[in-house]
Amino acid sequence: MAGSWHQASAEELFRTLDTGHEGLSAAEATRRLVEHGPNELPHKEGRGPLAMLVAQFADFLILLLFAAAAVSWVVGDAVDMLAILAIVILNAIIGFVQEFRARKAMAALRQMAGQVATVVRDGRPLQLAAAELVPGDWLLLETGNVVAADVRLVEAHRLALDESALTGESLTVDKVTAALSDPDLPIADRRNMAWKGTIVAAGRGSGVVVATGEHTELGRIAALLQAEEEGPTPLQRRLASFGRKLGLAILGICGAIFVYGISQREPVVQMLLTAIALAVAAIPEALPAVVTISLALGAARMVRRNALIRRLPAVETLGSVTYICTDKTGTLTQNRMDVTTVFLAGRSYPFPEQEMPDAFRESGEHDPSVLLLRAAALCIDAHVAESGIVLGDPTETALYRFAARHSLVKEELLLSSPRVAEIAFDAERKAMTTIHAWQGGYIAFTKGALEGLMERMPRQLTIDGVVPVNAVEIMDETERMAAHGLRVLVLAMRRWERLPEPITPEAVERDLIFLGLVGMMDPPRPEAGEAVQLCKTAGITPVMITGDHPTTARTIGRLLGIIDDTGVVLTGRELARLDDDSLKERVGEVHIYARVAPEDKLRIVRALQEKGELVAMTGDGVNDAPALKRADIGVAMGITGTDVAKEASAMILLDDNFATIVQAVREGRRIFANIVRFITYSVTCNTGALVAITAAPLLGLPLPLLPTQILWLNLLTDSLPGLALAVEPAEPDIMDRPPIKPGEGVFAGGRGWEVVWLGLFIGLLALALQFGEIRAGHNWQSEIFTLFVVSRLAVAVAYRSTRASVLSLGLFTNKPLIGAVVVVLCAQAAAVYLPLMQRAFKTKALEWQELALIAVAAVGVFLVIEIRKLVGRIYFKA
Repeated sequence: MAGSWHQASAEELFRTLDTGHEGLSAAEATRRLVEHGPNELPHKEGRGPLAMLVAQFADFLILLLFAAAAVSWVVGDAVDMLAILAIVILNAIIGFVQEFRARKAMAALRQMAGQVATVVRDGRPLQLAAAELVPGDWLLLETGNVVAADVRLVEAHRLALDESALTGESLTVDKVTAALSDPDLPIADRRNMAWKGTIVAAGRGSGVVVATGEHTELGRIAALLQAEEEGPTPLQRRLASFGRKLGLAILGICGAIFVYGISQREPVVQMLLTAIALAVAAIPEALPAVVTISLALGAARMVRRNALIRRLPAVETLGSVTYICTDKTGTLTQNRMDVTTVFLAGRSYPFPEQEMPDAFRESGEHDPSVLLLRAAALCIDAHVAESGIVLGDPTETALYRFAARHSLVKEELLLSSPRVAEIAFDAERKAMTTIHAWQGGYIAFTKGALEGLMERMPRQLTIDGVVPVNAVEIMDETERMAAHGLRVLVLAMRRWERLPEPITPEAVERDLIFLGLVGMMDPPRPEAGEAVQLCKTAGITPVMITGDHPTTARTIGRLLGIIDDTGVVLTGRELARLDDDSLKERVGEVHIYARVAPEDKLRIVRALQEKGELVAMTGDGVNDAPALKRADIGVAMGITGTDVAKEASAMILLDDNFATIVQAVREGRRIFANIVRFITYSVTCNTGALVAITAAPLLGLPLPLLPTQILWLNLLTDSLPGLALAVEPAEPDIMDRPPIKPGEGVFAGGRGWEVVWLGLFIGLLALALQFGEIRAGHNWQSEIFTLFVVSRLAVAVAYRSTRASVLSLGLFTNKPLIGAVVVVLCAQAAAVYLPLMQRAFKTKALEWQELALIAVAAVGVFLVIEIRKLVGRIYFKA
């Protein structure tokens, strides 16, 4: 009967599990504990801290950097060696800390499973550790308890559970005890069950434990969470591929240069040092530092925008996202119920907070609108705390605010109309009544569901007085409201001169006068609609995945623009009928999923990923944790999120706001653009040096750069300008572009060709200058040395944008780059003009004519890039 306990009657339950109200005997409980094992969530140990630390160095680019550090030490460049090692070690420490923190998700899940429980054994109640519970135990529940196992309820007295962490349902669930016939009911609709890890919000109850440990719904989620392994981010995959290809290319070219030099009878030591220095120079060793600093600065910027990054690579991952799968409650909506529609006196009124419908007139105490507001204010248990926050059930707090907006405040009304009696809400009647002293007699206000009250309301109040009830009109209006995703409550009244005795539902809740209907919903956040449209403009598809009712989900989806009137809403039940292949075919056309189970969310994420999409997944509950971990980037809610969801995620929204995710996507795109900008800048300039050094011997020219000059060039121009490019502001149209394709490499989109042609241009320009200056008898080697430094600065300035003109960006919008240019020029001037530096780098002071020639050549490099961008804007819209 596992999985269908909600269908069993109490008698079937007792018979199947051989138990009853007296509970199990101690001996039988001990035997079952041995048979079923302890009531604990399964967990597996991960690799130890040392293994995690060692794994941080198992990357081709990192190994290449180690080799570069070793070579720098061999050639006597201790500064370069120390810089490289510092970068590598910092990168490893950050990676280690991130993985170590990621292991906390299962620990948080085990903590929320409940530590103690009250059971009946041998006919006596006793408290014991939750781990000792077994199937068949009689479990007692009361307000505040964490349910310690899956329980089929047999007794319930005003019992309501908060299941939001498990099911995603934002409202508390009123529990029943009767058997439910539908075998395929979603978890959220099995109202005669209490699930492990949920919280008793009100009332008390008891029932039989039907599942423990890994066999509970919480245990099933734990198994899903453990099964999901985090893979590398798109940036990590791109950089790994880039590192492998770059390393092989560098080794091949430098080997060829060494062999050719030897064949031309160049000194062996000189050629060896040149090849080694060129290999070191060609490796962009500042890349890990640029990536780490870019991500860290991006994470700091995101915190100021209410997005807390737990794993640095997630910052960039956001920029490549193609789908955002988001929860509804609190993320797209305000996470509070509000009255949005009122029906009274035969008319329906939309109810914005700022306006009062025409029928809400101040025509006296007998006006239907005044009585409806009074009923909303008094027939509730919600109240205002000292902080000014309205506390209570979400529907009741909505009624409190509804009445207070029209100056009927509960606390003030109670002074003239004190509550003298009440009949509490229960799930069977689906109604609540409060009785108040009023005008020398008594008045009762009743609120509840229409199906529970319709037959008890023979009359209704209109502007013309009390008339027979128009049941058809009321039922039609209720259905219309429900079809728009509203939660509908009836408000009714009854008056007496003397109170009936006894005060029972049968005596009080009859012969009621219908006052009106109030329709409530959790309204969309004001900024969510704009954020959804911005997603679509940016080529990102927003998808709502919620545990709420399909009608509610469709309404919110339409209001926000996630779907139109013809959009498909797929329920968890329909989803369960689709195999993985069928889901993969449909997942691209479905943008709203409702009443879903934890494994449904996981299947949706997997199906999208198998179609080549990069998926961000938001969530707040335990049920979201497996999907959060599986997604390319998991985003947990900071306010409503459980510890389990937060630990399984890469990013936490401190304001639970969908618009914050979209801002984070913008920041992610900026960071990725800056990393690619640095790589393109660095490799282009290195290619220019490779071209010049490779071609010079072929053209009968001496090597244009000495080994020490190559290393100086690398250290000076890769670091400061590269780091300055990492803080370049986002381009204005960054959210008008499609996302970077998940499989797209660093040099996709024409960047590879740009590296080649611009590198060739710089290399050939240097060779032309070398040839001309040798013939003129000028100080050619110092000129070429300085030209490479200054031309790299020109490339860095031009590459502030790969599309827009630098003039349109503004010369002073990246102040760090201006500072980097000044520092590099001063350092190069020192290398050329200071006697001590001249001896180290074999340089001579340059004349003003030589400096002017270098400046013209550098400006030429800058203009070539700007012309390429202009052509792209005009002809290719690039």
